[in-house]
Amino acid sequence: MGTVVSLTVASTTWADAAVDELESAVEVVEGIFADLDVTFSLYRGGSEASRLACGELALAYASETLQDLYIEASDWRLATEGAFTAERPDGTLDLSGIVKAHAVREASLSLGALGLRDWCLNAGGDVLVSGSPVPATREPWLAGVVDPLDRQALLSAFPLESFSALATSGSAERGEHIWAVGGRRAEFVQVSVAAADIVTADVLATAIVAGGTRTLDQAVDKWGVGVLAVNADGTLLATPEFRAAA
Repeated sequence: MGTVVSLTVASTTWADAAVDELESAVEVVEGIFADLDVTFSLYRGGSEASRLACGELALAYASETLQDLYIEASDWRLATEGAFTAERPDGTLDLSGIVKAHAVREASLSLGALGLRDWCLNAGGDVLVSGSPVPATREPWLAGVVDPLDRQALLSAFPLESFSALATSGSAERGEHIWAVGGRRAEFVQVSVAAADIVTADVLATAIVAGGTRTLDQAVDKWGVGVLAVNADGTLLATPEFRAAA
């Protein structure tokens, strides 16, 4: 998926768990991301996504996983009034805006099934946590939000307590790759969203970059998420959750 995936497990868990269980956790996470990349990467000529894009494969004959994610992405398009979409401007189906978060979601289920309760999974800035880095104290995991105008500085160290997921989208890391609504220039250079689940956080971060302030207001009102948005001049729009963490 063109990004780095890291799994951090609380030190007390390392002391208590068998080494083979931890190795299994890493293998499971690696396997989930690798398998989804084979299916959804538009940079792999033989992937289902590439075959769909070139017209070699019809959506009706695609795998169940691809069809399910297409349906989920389509539901989000309706819910965000088009701010989030799985279609590129030229009509090419591109599910990269949801597949990474889906991979994190699937990995979290596997980690739970393996009995791990205190961990942090970070996939290219999409962060999902469980438990605490110090289980005995219930201290929350902290997710850093990098300043897009100064990559050596943090805008916030956000405590993942009431929200377990944080996702960041924008042009700072990968350049202009999000299609703004109406073809206009994106209002925000970076948007971070804290939510109860990683797919909601990731989708809405992308949608707010595409839809601007209107979509930001909609996301807060409809989904109750926390948002930190950065304008091109460095000014910030922050919901109370992020203001408290500043």
